[in-house]
Parts: sequence; C-alpha cells; structure tokens
Amino acid sequence: MSDEMSDSLPLAGIRLVEFSHMVMGPACGLVLADLGADVIKIEPVGAGDNTRRLPGSGAGFFPAYNRNKRSLALDLKSPDGIAFAKRLIGTSDIVTENFRPGALEKMGLGYDALKQDNPGLIYCSLKGFLAGPYETRTALDEVVQMMGGLAYMTGPPGRPLRAGASVNDIMGGMFGAIAILAALQERNRTGKGQLVKSALFENNILLVAQHMLQYAVTGQPAAPMPKRVSAWAVYDVFETGDAEQIFVGVVTDTQWRAFCEAFGLADFGCDETLATNTQRVAARERTMPRLRTALAQLTRAEITAICEKVGLPHAPIMRPQDLFDDPQLAVPGAMLDVTLADGRTTPVPALPVEMKGRRLGLRLDIPKVGEHSLAIAASLGYTPQEIERLVRNGVLGAKDEAAVAG
Repeated sequence: MSDEMSDSLPLAGIRLVEFSHMVMGPACGLVLADLGADVIKIEPVGAGDNTRRLPGSGAGFFPAYNRNKRSLALDLKSPDGIAFAKRLIGTSDIVTENFRPGALEKMGLGYDALKQDNPGLIYCSLKGFLAGPYETRTALDEVVQMMGGLAYMTGPPGRPLRAGASVNDIMGGMFGAIAILAALQERNRTGKGQLVKSALFENNILLVAQHMLQYAVTGQPAAPMPKRVSAWAVYDVFETGDAEQIFVGVVTDTQWRAFCEAFGLADFGCDETLATNTQRVAARERTMPRLRTALAQLTRAEITAICEKVGLPHAPIMRPQDLFDDPQLAVPGAMLDVTLADGRTTPVPALPVEMKGRRLGLRLDIPKVGEHSLAIAASLGYTPQEIERLVRNGVLGAKDEAAVAG
C-alpha cells in the first residue's frame, strides 16, 4: 500500500501501544491497524511473544492477527524498560492490554497512572469478564463457551462442544475496537480519554442472546442445535450423489414453490397442507426423507447450479484449507500476502469490510521480534548512545543489533 493510501486511511495519525498476546488483544489491534493506526506491539526481548511459537491449533494465531503492526522488543521488568514504555505511551492515543488483571498496574502502566501525564489516553482492557463476581477469574474462549451456553447449543445433547473457531476472542477484540472508536469520537468533543473494557464472557452472552430470548418468548428452553426445532422447514445439510455435502435453505413460501419445481417435487409445491412454513415445519417427518432422496440423485455441482438459477440459499460444506482456492477470495484485496516465520509467503484474509469501494490492504508485513525497536527509540528522542546502552543492557531488543553500532 502506498504512503498516499496509508495517509488516507481513517485512523492515519493515531498511535496505539499494544500489550497483548494470543487472540483477543491482537484481534483488537488488527482491526485498528488495518484501519490505519500505527500499532506498536510490545514483545519480550529475545524470543518475543510466546504466541509466535504455539503448536497445533495455535500455529495460525500470530500470522492471522499481527500484520500492519510494528514490533518493539522491551524488557518491562527493568526500570529503563518501564521508563521507555511510559515515554512511548506519552506520545500515543491508545493502549490495549489483555494480560491477567492487575499485571500492568503493578508495573505502573495501569490507566490511573498513565492518564496523569496523558489525559487524552484511551486505555482498553480486554479481559475474561466485566465488573461482577467473576471479574478476577481466569478465562479462555473455551471456558466462557462452556459457562455461557454456547458449547451446550453447539454440541448434541450431553456432549457440549466448543465452536470451531475462537469466536469470543475475535469478537471480544472487535467490541474492544468499537469501544475505542467510540472513545476517540468522544475525545474529539471533550479532549479527554477514558478506560474502556471488553470481555469474553459478556461477548459470549450476546452470542446466545437469541436462545435466551427464545425461552423468554416461548417459555420453552432452546434445544442444542443438532436437536433444535428449526425456524424453517428446509434448513439442512444434504448428502449428494457424488458423496459430497451441501446446505440448502428454504426460508419463504415463494422459495418453497421454486424449490419443489426445480427438484421435481411438484406435488409438494401444490400441496395445500404444505403451503406455509409453519405447516412445513410440522410436516418435516413426512417431507424430509423424500427431499433427501431427491437431492441424493444429483451431484453437488448439479444442485449448486439449480440453486443458483432459482435463487435459493445454498453452500457446499468446505474445510478451512479449501478456502485458499475459493473464487470469492481470489478477488483482488480479499486476501493479503504475508510472510511466515520460516520465510514462506501465504495469503491471509483481509478485514471483511470495504471503504471507498476498496478493501483495506497490507502496509506492514508480520513483524520480526524487535524489527522496529531502533526506529521507535529514535523517534522518541533517544540518542544513538542511549539506544546502544539500552540494547547492550538487554532493555531493548532489535532484530539486527549490529545496526546499533553502525
């Protein structure tokens, strides 16, 4: 992305200092970074953020949520490191953090301490819980999915199952970004910053609110999704004739008649006892076996073509690795090429918004640990001699420490 395009981004000129790891904090920073903020990620000197080295299902966390950020490797256990952090925050608009409650306060980097020198500072804490009896508990995405009803709704009865992605971490980060944007707007009017918070548990509760309100409206508890009574008569995954699977939804009476005509079920389309969605929901035991038989005679490609022609909601059942070849994601800007730790490049999904008719792009590749430490130090007014001393004493980490002597 060109400098001109970077300057035109909505948050150009906004600086954010990110004390975060794993998913929730980095996801918040990613949203603001892609929108143009200068996001400076604080990492431990040496190996950096532990998230960089997670195996298995955590291997994608760091490359997914840390583009468009600068890396500052800093020893926060040293007085010089704390002084450096405070100096940096004094030039910044936003601080985000998702460490255990009270961790940064003990270092003198809590909101109450920092706002004394920077009253316009917006400080976002991303935690497991908002204020309440659970506030100091340790939480993970899986923890709040279990205690917040989402795992119950996702798995079959008696087998709670977490959602297949870090939904609370990612959405919790998004709500943190929304709160920050609102606080920036308020600061434009008042000149004052504020402390804002976002949390995993409360985010999860918003996700299951529809099921809570289903109970409030109907008096009937929401059943786990595999056993639910669907709001629509046809809203299912079907087996196809070529041993694939496809989801098809029929959510209006007009779609029902089109579905029946398209798939050779004209008698169902003319059946007055199936004319309304409510009637069809009640008759699923009668209709669904025949619907499944009809679609099982066709390949997935044939069903897709029919649904496209008729205008029916449909979706092949895809795996995450299949999405690298999805034609929708081949559109310029939908994916951004980043460099992995081993030097390979890979596409990563862009932020799912368009602004001024274009997607938000890549300004900075995934940073190496301490890649921007020297430039940040110099921009804060540290002299070459001071920077050399900080690096020599292990306070400041730099990707290429030989460059300090040069």
